[in-house]
Amino acid sequence: MKKNLLTLCVLAALSLCCNKKKDSNEAAVNKDTLASEKQFSKADSIITRAIKAHGGNLYNSADYSFLFREKKYRFQNNGANFQYTSEIQKGDSLIKDILTPEKFERYINGKLQPLNKEDSAKYSEALNSVIYFAALPYKLQDASVNKGFIEEVTIKGQQYDAIGVTFGQDGGGKDFDDEYQYWINKETHKMDYLAYNYRVNNGGVRFRVAFNTRVIDGVSFQDYINYQAPLQTPLKDLPKLYEQGKLKEVSQILTENVVNNHK
Repeated sequence: MKKNLLTLCVLAALSLCCNKKKDSNEAAVNKDTLASEKQFSKADSIITRAIKAHGGNLYNSADYSFLFREKKYRFQNNGANFQYTSEIQKGDSLIKDILTPEKFERYINGKLQPLNKEDSAKYSEALNSVIYFAALPYKLQDASVNKGFIEEVTIKGQQYDAIGVTFGQDGGGKDFDDEYQYWINKETHKMDYLAYNYRVNNGGVRFRVAFNTRVIDGVSFQDYINYQAPLQTPLKDLPKLYEQGKLKEVSQILTENVVNNHK
């Protein structure tokens, strides 16, 4: 009897010790989780939800092609790796551009073209820019993207979170010093508006309004009406100017004949 009682006491003591250790470990895990969540900014959370609403993890292995201004584009994602291509027929010449994380190449009728650094940078930036806008907001999770919460705002009776974006020089491309804002619908988490100012070619300010939103095999694609604002107009003022009809329409950004190449 004494032996059994002693055994029970030892087991109880061990159980209490294990529970205390478990509680201590759980407290440490919770503390680490809270610290991680604190570091994950409000802007990051909003953009993460927006990416999920537009396609989420499907982007990681997406393979889509589309037409933009009579040129065929394709983006093939494989985790951190990618291959972007464009093709256009000009007279007797089929021009194909290929961009990967390692290099840019241009082929004419299947023959690799020698390019100087200036032309290579110009062509690769042009290709990357088209894919970037077509796949928004997916690319806003890149390491070169600096995000910040601006404000909550109402546009056309809907509530939005305004996110400001700049790019780091390392990985941000030639136009890394351009500034962007994105307006994320608080209800749908979709990106309905975007704006940017750029400094090349004497600079400019643009405001884009999404329309013709469609979901193709789980990934959202949108077209945009592109508006112009006077130079030096603050980006945060553009939604109000748009509502007041004070912006000038300059073009439409149409992503046409979208095809999922996995099918």
